[in-house]
This record gives sequence, C-alpha cells and structure tokens, in this order.
Amino acid sequence: MENNPELDGKYLGTISADFAVIAETLKEASYQLRKRNISQYPIFPICKEELPIGALLVDRKELVLKWNFYFSFLEEFVQRKLVEEDKVQDFKEVYKDADEFCCLFVVDVEFTNFVFLPYPED
Repeated sequence: MENNPELDGKYLGTISADFAVIAETLKEASYQLRKRNISQYPIFPICKEELPIGALLVDRKELVLKWNFYFSFLEEFVQRKLVEEDKVQDFKEVYKDADEFCCLFVVDVEFTNFVFLPYPED
C-alpha cells in the first residue's frame, strides 16, 4: 500500500503525464467524496482498458491520455475484497493526506498497486 519501488519509468512517466493533465479534476472529485461524507478515503483506479472498479471519471480517449481514470473509495475496495477487512486499519495508516496526495490504484498487465502522487501546487 505504499509507493512501490517496482514502479519504473515505464509507468511513472505515463502516469505522471496524464496526472498533470487531470490533477485538478481528481482533486475536486476527492474533495466532493469527502465533503459529501461518501468516504474519507478516495481512491482513483487507473487502467488502460475498461475496469469494473468504481465509476469512469475520465475516459482516456476524450483527452488523449494513456490511462482511464475511475473514482472509488476504500469502502468499495473492502466490499470487493481488494482490501481485506483485517487490513483496513493498515490501509488507513499508510493513506496520505487526501488534500495533498492522490491515491491511485494502478492496474496493468505487469503491475497492480496503490501509488500516492502529490497534487501540483497552485
């Protein structure tokens, strides 16, 4: 549940490039999920293909991105057993401040993990 050292340039470069384009959208979605008390732990699954987790927020084809961005939250991950109930507290302990960091759940053929990226400063 931490940034994985296996996240090599192949992933980090394409993820960071897309993230720079839509960071404000993700930050606003995170804020709305928290403000509406839907969840204090927003998670943004990203994948190059369709993903059955969360709801599509940004289709990669619409903005010429490499990744589709979805929005979800910890409670859905527990419900789908992507985070086991006995690991919820561990997840919350490593989860970074949602005002400053975006929690991505990267899903690709060779890599699936949580990644926290800092939002760009205004």
